[in-house]
Amino acid sequence: MKASHAGFTGVMLAGVLLAAGCGGSESGSTAPAPASGASSAAAGPVNLTFWDWDPNMDKVVALWNDAHPDIHVTLANPAGGDQLVSKMITAHQAKNGPDIAKVEYQSLPALVSGGVVRDITDLTKDTVTKFDDVTLKSTRFEGKVYGIPQDFAPLMLFYRTDVFKKYGIDVPTTWDEYAKAAADLHKKAPKVYMTNFDAGDPGWFTGLVQQAGADWWTTSGTSWHVDINGAPSKKVADYWENLVKSGIVQKNPSFSPQWNKQMNDGTLATWISGAWAPAQLGGIAPATKGKWAVAPLPAWTAGDPTTGIWGGSATTVTTDSKHPAEAAQFAAWLNTDDAAVSAQIENINVYPASTSGRSLPPLKSAPPFLPNQADYYDVVGKAAPSARAFSMWGPNVTVTFSSYTDAFGAALQSGTPFSGALDKMQDATVADMKKLGFSLS
Repeated sequence: MKASHAGFTGVMLAGVLLAAGCGGSESGSTAPAPASGASSAAAGPVNLTFWDWDPNMDKVVALWNDAHPDIHVTLANPAGGDQLVSKMITAHQAKNGPDIAKVEYQSLPALVSGGVVRDITDLTKDTVTKFDDVTLKSTRFEGKVYGIPQDFAPLMLFYRTDVFKKYGIDVPTTWDEYAKAAADLHKKAPKVYMTNFDAGDPGWFTGLVQQAGADWWTTSGTSWHVDINGAPSKKVADYWENLVKSGIVQKNPSFSPQWNKQMNDGTLATWISGAWAPAQLGGIAPATKGKWAVAPLPAWTAGDPTTGIWGGSATTVTTDSKHPAEAAQFAAWLNTDDAAVSAQIENINVYPASTSGRSLPPLKSAPPFLPNQADYYDVVGKAAPSARAFSMWGPNVTVTFSSYTDAFGAALQSGTPFSGALDKMQDATVADMKKLGFSLS
């Protein structure tokens, strides 16, 4: 793999903890976690609460509950992504958080620094041997484990096979080809667009700048360097600004009712998304089952397999849990047990984070919503080794992401340069880090 998942060095995590007003991880200020395999339970069955937003996760949890009558897991879906992080922080402040929670990799550092998720190193000594070091870097800080990796989501190109065939569009392999295909498609069918530029969700754009070589946060010693508006990011922004101003891509946000309708009726011909997309398409565009296929993300240079990442999550144990050993046991089972991982592939379409999970039999079959593409997971598997993330995520990702929505939303409305939106993101991120007390170079 060309670059690891996001990760913090020990110095960086120490800086985050200092800025948060903590002397160490939350687990250090509470009762020591039980040794691996030990029970933290009182007499009688243990009841655990699990926060997760995956569709059909209830089917996976049911497998656990059937096989573990002494440890019952209740699934809840209070929110997804950044919204779930906010709810976790609020619940932790009220001391009533869940036992277990799904957390996107980029959000984990802030939850570690805030004492919301627990150090589970002693509870996962056997579990971590099931993952490669590159994957574990997403969840390991200062040599301590704060989550069990669930999935890996390289950025891919999803396209409507029927639309491409109808209008004679070839699957683009470079971004130059993509722009030409977008223009050709819209010329042949003025009511059809190659895709949309989404100012509402920064995940896809983050993956695109990763592919282009950006590193939004880096460190030297104890100082941070923020480079959100650097040359790689501006190359991506300029490219999409040209497509938007040419009128050949739409400007509405993804996951909106209008976008769902356009995805369903063929107005939009492609979706740049993570490998998890097939699990979402059934709810987004139910009439299009069997009409989508996946291809590698177009390259900036022909033949370069580098892609970015959109998503990927870990299963964490919170510091509010009164049963951390049992919670860690469930987290380990969810992401390493063959039956559990197979059920997630079949019901959620995850591309597993565990090493052994990437060779399970369900990966030989097509996702239910893409029955026409039996080699779906082979295509994703070939892209995965060249997926590139930032070398690390910053401590204030939520501020950066919020600024993305505001700045790019304003640029779409006013027609101002997208590069200026990146400048605003840079300024907002730097100002917030200075306010938090970080040293910046």
